[in-house]
Amino acid sequence: MIEDDGGVRTLTFNRPAAFNSLTVQLKNDLLVALRDTAVDTSVRAVVLTGAGRAFCAGQDLREHIALLQAGDEAPLRTVEEHYNPLVELITTMPKPVIAAVNGTAAGAGASLAYAADLRIADRSAKFLMAFAGVGLTADSGASWTLPRLIGYGRAMEMMLFGKPVQAEEALRIGMINRLVEDGESVSTAHELAKQLAAGPTTAYFKIKQAMRASASAELTEALATEARTQSEAGQTADHREAVDAFVTKREARFLGR
Repeated sequence: MIEDDGGVRTLTFNRPAAFNSLTVQLKNDLLVALRDTAVDTSVRAVVLTGAGRAFCAGQDLREHIALLQAGDEAPLRTVEEHYNPLVELITTMPKPVIAAVNGTAAGAGASLAYAADLRIADRSAKFLMAFAGVGLTADSGASWTLPRLIGYGRAMEMMLFGKPVQAEEALRIGMINRLVEDGESVSTAHELAKQLAAGPTTAYFKIKQAMRASASAELTEALATEARTQSEAGQTADHREAVDAFVTKREARFLGR
């Protein structure tokens, strides 16, 4: 489900009866929605959430098993065809992405939340790395994103034992940015997204590029990326507008250019 409001696009997993588990159709729909969002200049911030009681329970195992039993190789290709592109689209999205985690986020569903720039969680939300429990390894970027959020040791414990992390603990260890009362994650995410949508979104994109590069780069490479992105941001109309607003003591009006 796609909704636009004041420069904020909300993408909602909409299979509440199945805890928003990911079928081939839902993954394909999300790929299309994210690709369209990336190039839509009217969208300046993105909220990703789920309908009902769950954010996203990960892979739809019923469909997965049925396809395997039918001899269909689609489940064996889904990481390359769906999950990897989805994570790339979220992490390289040229505008901020906020995950509003309104319930359980498991497996690939949790991984998509980790790929977002910010995570807001309801108090009853929980995060579960369910891969080992079904005899699988990590996918959807979790082996890269999760250790960078909470550290190698905690991430490995989640991967090996598959125990859920409740929202309060997730806040304590840095997995989420804000903890809110139940039912408030989406509205809080919208509030933050609207603030970001009114800001210098080109600069936000450059910040994302620099932060992503520095996560696995040597210092020299990270400095080079900062130099490049700072030079590019310095040439934007938003930078000139911000400087002029500062000098003339008025509020800046950012256009994302």
